Amino acid sequence: MTSSSSAAKFGLRAHLAYAATGCLAMVLLAGQPVRAEEANPVLAKVNGAEIRQSDVALAEEELGPSLAQMDPATKKDNVLAFLIDMKIVAKAAEAKKIEDRDDFKARLAFTRNRLLMDNLLAVEGKAATTEEAMKKVYEDASKQITGEQEVHARHILVETEDEAKAIEDELKKGADFAELAKKKSKDPGASDGGDLGFFTKEQMVPEFSNVAFALEPGKISDPVKSQFGWHIIKVEEKRNRKAPEFEQVKAQIETYVTRKAQADYVAKLRETAKVERMDQPTEAAKPDAMKPADSKMAPAKK
Repeated sequence: MTSSSSAAKFGLRAHLAYAATGCLAMVLLAGQPVRAEEANPVLAKVNGAEIRQSDVALAEEELGPSLAQMDPATKKDNVLAFLIDMKIVAKAAEAKKIEDRDDFKARLAFTRNRLLMDNLLAVEGKAATTEEAMKKVYEDASKQITGEQEVHARHILVETEDEAKAIEDELKKGADFAELAKKKSKDPGASDGGDLGFFTKEQMVPEFSNVAFALEPGKISDPVKSQFGWHIIKVEEKRNRKAPEFEQVKAQIETYVTRKAQADYVAKLRETAKVERMDQPTEAAKPDAMKPADSKMAPAKK
């Protein structure tokens, strides 16, 4: 092998080694976490004070509903402009010693306490919202729901008894109930053929429920008077009420578990706190400032 050939091979080996090392370096770099500066870039500076992406995100969260109709680009531009103005005006407020005023100090203290409370309760609520806790609430609520009877019915609602009797005669002659409901019922559900879906006895006024739950499926009632007018009722089906699937009500359960955990936590803290009410001459009843939402789940839709 000649020296030139050896040199060429050495050069090739060196090139391949460099290429391999370069590829390895790229792989290693790809696995490195993004630096904080890159994940949270500076978007603007006001008199040297930085405004970062995280500041925009926080402002969007605080401003909330006022930004709902904006597209992402417009939203970001408006929020950034707001933050720039806020820093400019805040600096001017510092120059005027606004922060030394008693009313400012009082509001600052209130806001600090509110933020501390909101953040701690959010932590407690999140910690309590486990899959196991939510499943238990679901199972307990399901036991209360299962077995209650539901009726699926249609109705035609009119103003007078004479109108109701005339419709009853048409139905006896074989007229289609749903078509008559579309033509003659004044109920908002008339376009659906008077279909009310499934309901429990407590969900309707007593005059209506008593008749509907007494009828057999396929039967049509005599005219029934209620506070809304005169009804002709047709029962389509009866069944024992079933609990909705867990996933259908998971969001409601999560809210309930969160609020209950927060309420329980506040109650526990209140037990060891010394509270004096100077505005009441006698011992004040302990207020339930935070009651959890109703644990009842909405019925499953057909």
